[in-house]
Amino acid sequence: MDKQRIITEAVALLDAEGLDGVTTRKLAARLGVQSPTLYWHIPNKAALVTAIAEAILEQQFPELTPPAPEERRQEWLIGLAGRLRRALLAHPDGARIISASQLSLKMAAISELAMSTLVGRGIPLRQARLVVLTVLRFTVGYVLEEQNGPPDADALDGFDLAAYAAAYPTVMAGITEYFQSGHTADDLFRDCLEQIVHGPAAGG
Repeated sequence: MDKQRIITEAVALLDAEGLDGVTTRKLAARLGVQSPTLYWHIPNKAALVTAIAEAILEQQFPELTPPAPEERRQEWLIGLAGRLRRALLAHPDGARIISASQLSLKMAAISELAMSTLVGRGIPLRQARLVVLTVLRFTVGYVLEEQNGPPDADALDGFDLAAYAAAYPTVMAGITEYFQSGHTADDLFRDCLEQIVHGPAAGG
Protein backbone atom coordinates (compact mmCIF):
# COMPACT_ATOMS: atom_id res chain seq x y z
CA MET A 1 0.00 0.00 0.00
CA ASP A 2 1.33 3.44 -0.88
CA LYS A 3 0.64 6.81 0.70
CA GLN A 4 -1.13 8.17 -2.38
CA ARG A 5 -3.80 5.47 -2.21
CA ILE A 6 -4.37 6.26 1.46
CA ILE A 7 -4.83 9.96 0.69
CA THR A 8 -7.15 9.25 -2.24
CA GLU A 9 -9.36 7.12 -0.01
CA ALA A 10 -9.20 9.74 2.75
CA VAL A 11 -10.53 12.38 0.35
CA ALA A 12 -13.28 9.99 -0.75
CA LEU A 13 -14.16 9.42 2.91
CA LEU A 14 -14.28 13.18 3.45
CA ASP A 15 -16.64 13.55 0.49
CA ALA A 16 -18.87 10.81 1.86
CA GLU A 17 -18.99 11.74 5.54
CA GLY A 18 -17.42 15.15 6.10
CA LEU A 19 -14.46 15.90 8.34
CA ASP A 20 -16.06 14.46 11.47
CA GLY A 21 -16.38 11.13 9.68
CA VAL A 22 -12.71 10.96 8.74
CA THR A 23 -11.19 8.61 11.29
CA THR A 24 -8.29 6.21 11.00
CA ARG A 25 -10.64 3.36 11.84
CA LYS A 26 -13.02 4.16 8.98
CA LEU A 27 -10.16 4.85 6.61
CA ALA A 28 -8.51 1.54 7.47
CA ALA A 29 -11.82 -0.24 6.85
CA ARG A 30 -12.13 1.38 3.39
CA LEU A 31 -8.62 0.22 2.58
CA GLY A 32 -9.13 -3.26 4.01
CA VAL A 33 -6.27 -2.98 6.48
CA GLN A 34 -5.74 -2.61 10.21
CA SER A 35 -5.32 0.90 11.62
CA PRO A 36 -1.65 0.37 12.63
CA THR A 37 -0.82 -0.19 8.97
CA LEU A 38 -1.74 3.43 8.23
CA TYR A 39 0.74 4.74 10.77
CA TRP A 40 3.65 3.62 8.60
CA HIS A 41 2.61 6.35 6.17
CA ILE A 42 0.55 8.83 8.21
CA PRO A 43 1.42 8.90 11.92
CA ASN A 44 -1.62 10.75 13.34
CA LYS A 45 -4.91 12.56 12.59
CA ALA A 46 -3.16 15.92 12.17
CA ALA A 47 -0.89 14.50 9.49
CA LEU A 48 -3.90 12.93 7.78
CA VAL A 49 -5.79 16.24 7.73
CA THR A 50 -2.74 17.99 6.28
CA ALA A 51 -2.40 15.32 3.59
CA ILE A 52 -6.07 15.77 2.67
CA ALA A 53 -5.55 19.54 2.52
CA GLU A 54 -2.65 19.13 0.13
CA ALA A 55 -4.74 16.88 -2.11
CA ILE A 56 -7.67 19.33 -2.12
CA LEU A 57 -5.44 22.28 -3.00
CA GLU A 58 -3.56 20.34 -5.66
CA GLN A 59 -6.77 19.99 -7.65
CA GLN A 60 -7.01 23.76 -8.16
CA PHE A 61 -3.29 24.54 -7.92
CA PRO A 62 -1.39 21.83 -9.81
CA GLU A 63 1.13 24.56 -10.58
CA LEU A 64 1.65 28.06 -9.29
CA THR A 65 2.48 30.80 -11.74
CA PRO A 66 2.90 34.54 -11.24
CA PRO A 67 0.79 37.02 -13.20
CA ALA A 68 1.76 38.00 -16.71
CA PRO A 69 3.64 41.31 -16.90
CA GLU A 70 0.57 43.10 -18.28
CA GLU A 71 -1.83 41.60 -15.70
CA ARG A 72 -2.84 43.86 -12.85
CA ARG A 73 -1.72 42.48 -9.50
CA GLN A 74 -5.09 43.25 -7.90
CA GLU A 75 -7.08 41.19 -10.39
CA TRP A 76 -4.53 38.39 -10.24
CA LEU A 77 -4.79 38.25 -6.44
CA ILE A 78 -8.58 38.22 -6.56
CA GLY A 79 -8.39 35.40 -9.10
CA LEU A 80 -6.04 33.47 -6.83
CA ALA A 81 -8.50 33.78 -3.97
CA GLY A 82 -11.29 32.62 -6.25
CA ARG A 83 -9.35 29.47 -7.10
CA LEU A 84 -8.79 28.83 -3.40
CA ARG A 85 -12.51 29.21 -2.73
CA ARG A 86 -13.35 26.76 -5.52
CA ALA A 87 -10.87 24.26 -4.09
CA LEU A 88 -12.48 24.44 -0.67
CA LEU A 89 -16.06 24.33 -1.95
CA ALA A 90 -15.30 21.21 -3.99
CA HIS A 91 -15.31 19.08 -0.81
CA PRO A 92 -17.43 19.00 2.35
CA ASP A 93 -15.70 20.86 5.19
CA GLY A 94 -12.95 22.00 2.83
CA ALA A 95 -12.50 25.22 4.79
CA ARG A 96 -12.28 23.33 8.09
CA ILE A 97 -9.65 21.07 6.58
CA ILE A 98 -7.50 23.99 5.42
CA SER A 99 -7.86 25.94 8.66
CA ALA A 100 -6.80 22.86 10.63
CA SER A 101 -3.80 22.04 8.43
CA GLN A 102 -1.34 24.62 9.73
CA LEU A 103 1.63 22.82 8.18
CA SER A 104 0.27 22.71 4.64
CA LEU A 105 3.15 23.20 2.22
CA LYS A 106 0.77 24.04 -0.63
CA MET A 107 -0.79 26.89 1.37
CA ALA A 108 2.71 28.08 2.20
CA ALA A 109 3.56 28.01 -1.52
CA ILE A 110 0.42 29.99 -2.36
CA SER A 111 1.32 32.59 0.28
CA GLU A 112 4.91 32.74 -0.96
CA LEU A 113 3.84 33.31 -4.55
CA ALA A 114 1.29 35.97 -3.62
CA MET A 115 3.65 37.85 -1.32
CA SER A 116 6.62 37.69 -3.68
CA THR A 117 4.40 38.88 -6.53
CA LEU A 118 3.30 41.94 -4.57
CA VAL A 119 6.84 42.67 -3.42
CA GLY A 120 8.02 42.33 -7.01
CA ARG A 121 5.42 44.90 -8.03
CA GLY A 122 6.79 47.42 -5.54
CA ILE A 123 4.65 46.73 -2.47
CA PRO A 124 6.62 46.89 0.82
CA LEU A 125 7.10 43.47 2.42
CA ARG A 126 5.06 44.28 5.52
CA GLN A 127 2.11 45.54 3.49
CA ALA A 128 2.35 42.61 1.08
CA ARG A 129 2.21 40.15 3.96
CA LEU A 130 -0.80 41.87 5.53
CA VAL A 131 -2.71 42.02 2.26
CA VAL A 132 -2.06 38.36 1.42
CA LEU A 133 -2.84 37.21 4.97
CA THR A 134 -6.11 39.15 4.94
CA VAL A 135 -7.13 37.82 1.51
CA LEU A 136 -6.38 34.19 2.35
CA ARG A 137 -7.95 34.25 5.80
CA PHE A 138 -11.01 36.05 4.48
CA THR A 139 -11.38 33.40 1.79
CA VAL A 140 -11.18 30.50 4.23
CA GLY A 141 -13.57 32.22 6.64
CA TYR A 142 -16.03 33.04 3.86
CA VAL A 143 -16.14 29.42 2.73
CA LEU A 144 -16.40 28.24 6.33
CA GLU A 145 -19.64 30.20 6.66
CA GLU A 146 -20.84 28.96 3.27
CA GLN A 147 -20.23 25.34 4.24
CA ASN A 148 -21.91 25.76 7.62
CA GLY A 149 -25.07 26.61 5.69
CA PRO A 150 -28.10 28.61 6.84
CA PRO A 151 -29.70 28.11 10.28
CA ASP A 152 -31.72 24.93 10.52
CA ALA A 153 -35.34 24.68 11.60
CA ASP A 154 -34.45 24.11 15.26
CA ALA A 155 -32.33 27.26 15.35
CA LEU A 156 -35.14 29.29 13.76
CA ASP A 157 -37.80 27.92 16.09
CA GLY A 158 -39.06 30.89 18.09
CA PHE A 159 -36.81 33.36 16.26
CA ASP A 160 -38.63 36.67 15.72
CA LEU A 161 -37.46 37.95 12.35
CA ALA A 162 -39.63 41.08 12.55
CA ALA A 163 -38.10 42.03 15.90
CA TYR A 164 -34.63 41.35 14.51
CA ALA A 165 -35.28 43.57 11.49
CA ALA A 166 -36.60 46.34 13.73
CA ALA A 167 -33.55 46.14 16.03
CA TYR A 168 -31.00 46.07 13.19
CA PRO A 169 -32.53 48.12 10.36
CA THR A 170 -29.25 49.10 8.69
CA VAL A 171 -28.07 45.48 8.57
CA MET A 172 -31.35 44.36 7.02
CA ALA A 173 -31.42 47.27 4.58
CA GLY A 174 -27.88 46.47 3.45
CA ILE A 175 -28.69 42.81 2.85
CA THR A 176 -31.92 43.63 1.01
CA GLU A 177 -30.34 46.33 -1.14
CA TYR A 178 -27.47 44.08 -2.19
CA PHE A 179 -29.38 40.95 -3.10
CA GLN A 180 -32.54 42.47 -4.58
CA SER A 181 -30.56 43.46 -7.65
CA GLY A 182 -29.77 39.81 -8.39
CA HIS A 183 -26.36 39.56 -6.76
CA THR A 184 -25.22 36.10 -5.66
CA ALA A 185 -22.88 34.70 -3.02
CA ASP A 186 -20.20 34.62 -5.74
CA ASP A 187 -20.72 38.34 -6.33
CA LEU A 188 -20.54 39.06 -2.63
CA PHE A 189 -17.27 37.17 -2.33
CA ARG A 190 -15.69 39.13 -5.15
CA ASP A 191 -17.06 42.48 -3.98
CA CYS A 192 -15.68 41.90 -0.49
CA LEU A 193 -12.30 41.04 -1.99
CA GLU A 194 -12.46 44.25 -4.00
CA GLN A 195 -12.72 46.17 -0.74
CA ILE A 196 -9.67 44.36 0.64
CA VAL A 197 -7.49 44.61 -2.44
CA HIS A 198 -8.54 47.95 -3.88
CA GLY A 199 -9.77 49.70 -0.74
CA PRO A 200 -13.12 51.20 0.29
CA ALA A 201 -13.32 53.27 -2.91
CA ALA A 202 -13.81 50.08 -4.95
CA GLY A 203 -17.18 49.67 -6.57
CA GLY A 204 -19.36 46.58 -6.48
